[in-house]
Amino acid sequence: MAQIKALLFNDPSCPWGYSASPTLRTLEWRYRDQIEWHLAVIGLSDENHPVRLSPEQMSDRYFDFRCRYGMPFAIETKIRKFTSATACKVITAARLLYPGSEWRVLRTLQLLHFNTPLILDDRRQLGEALETVPGIEAEVVMGAVDNPEVVSAYEADYAHARSATGTATHLQHKTAPYSAGERYTAPSVIFDYGERRVEVGGFQPVEAYDVMIANLDPGLKRVGHAEDPLEVLALYPAGLTTQEVATIMTGSMDRPDRIDAERRLVHLLGEGEVQRVPLGDDALWIKA
Repeated sequence: MAQIKALLFNDPSCPWGYSASPTLRTLEWRYRDQIEWHLAVIGLSDENHPVRLSPEQMSDRYFDFRCRYGMPFAIETKIRKFTSATACKVITAARLLYPGSEWRVLRTLQLLHFNTPLILDDRRQLGEALETVPGIEAEVVMGAVDNPEVVSAYEADYAHARSATGTATHLQHKTAPYSAGERYTAPSVIFDYGERRVEVGGFQPVEAYDVMIANLDPGLKRVGHAEDPLEVLALYPAGLTTQEVATIMTGSMDRPDRIDAERRLVHLLGEGEVQRVPLGDDALWIKA
């Protein structure tokens, strides 16, 4: 049984949390079920705290993210501003009704938000997105979004995300200010091991997480970097982006070779070993 517990703060609308996907997938690859992952949704925006950027400003920002960090982005502007609270409650409802499905729901909403016209507070669109998530009933999840237990669980995550004042994450200036203090930013992670607790705040290189994990439990088994894209995709049947594959195939302290990873994936595509689903300026690669 996993002895290290990891709490990830994330929000489906956050480009930082989304762009950390290659790092998070690499940690999953290295440590497998030795770490027990939990998700806390941040609730970055709601009716009382709306998104400040215009759709055009967001589009400009997304262009920068895709160039710098490699996850797929479509830079077409949204038709209007949106908030993320409803999407966070959807993730919370999935977690309560179908434990473990919250990760698939978060992943689906991230990929669709950053690569399609999906509006994160449009319940019809959210329901349609959930219909693509295996292992859950979309209508059941959407029907529970306003239930008291879901709202209470969401509010608990919301409050926890806003408890960063005085923490190691705050010391590193990796928090964001709000009216009553400091908030954890995505993709901050709190690792617990027995009585010990450490934080990796905000957006960090994979080495920052790796060092913390190694010091918490040097007895862990650590899987080395993958040699073959097919080996990587076998562990992720729902598919990975090019940057995720490249990062998992990268040795410690090396820079991911995205071009080589994509070249090898294209060869596998020609051999019928993988499928390529276009996504933004990139693709989702799935083992055939």
